[in-house]
Amino acid sequence: MELSRELHFAEGELLLVRKPAGWTSFDVVHKISRLFGVKKVGHAGTLDPLATGLLIVCTGKKTKTLAEFVGLEKEYEAEMTLGGRTDSYDAATPVLETRSTEGIDEDRVRAVLAEFTGPRLQVPPMWSAVSVKGRRLYRYAREGVEVKRHPREIVIHSIVPLLVRVPVVRFSVTCSKGTYVRSLVHEMGEQLGCGAYLSALERTRIGPYRLEDAVTIEELTAYRTMLESDPS
Repeated sequence: MELSRELHFAEGELLLVRKPAGWTSFDVVHKISRLFGVKKVGHAGTLDPLATGLLIVCTGKKTKTLAEFVGLEKEYEAEMTLGGRTDSYDAATPVLETRSTEGIDEDRVRAVLAEFTGPRLQVPPMWSAVSVKGRRLYRYAREGVEVKRHPREIVIHSIVPLLVRVPVVRFSVTCSKGTYVRSLVHEMGEQLGCGAYLSALERTRIGPYRLEDAVTIEELTAYRTMLESDPS
């Protein structure tokens, strides 16, 4: 998106932001709030800290429209590593178990990926921000407490393999809201019999909004500096 001089953050703007790895979605919101001195800032759809990609951020009066974006179809590019299992289903926690990938070839991987398209029920991972009894699941997980979670209906519209070089598999996935790609990867690993965890994830699209149109944190910072040095 183009950062024109006419942006009015306090009144209300919709920003497409490229979230960097290691940042929480709230980190992005907080950074924009501090950069532009606006109190009302929110995002439409959390990305895990290790994930990168498109985050829709609204400021001012535009925050009232955030719910309109939450239900939009999402598209990701994911990388999974076969032969290992982690508690979080991604690389955020240590590999607990390793299994052999012997006998798993590209044809087998592609066949399993194809089995995961369509409507399905998915149980949220313990390492997630879903609330149970008023408490985030990841807080229970940090204490080693397993909590019963109810499955949710999701839809996997498409899965397209991009690279199959065992133990690394990269694919794009288009899915409904509420889908945990790392849970999907965990299930794929179990189906293959070797285990798998999500080693990289990038959100490339939310509805009609695309990552290539997003701005970086560095560009937002430079924009703020430009406004301060040349207020006219």
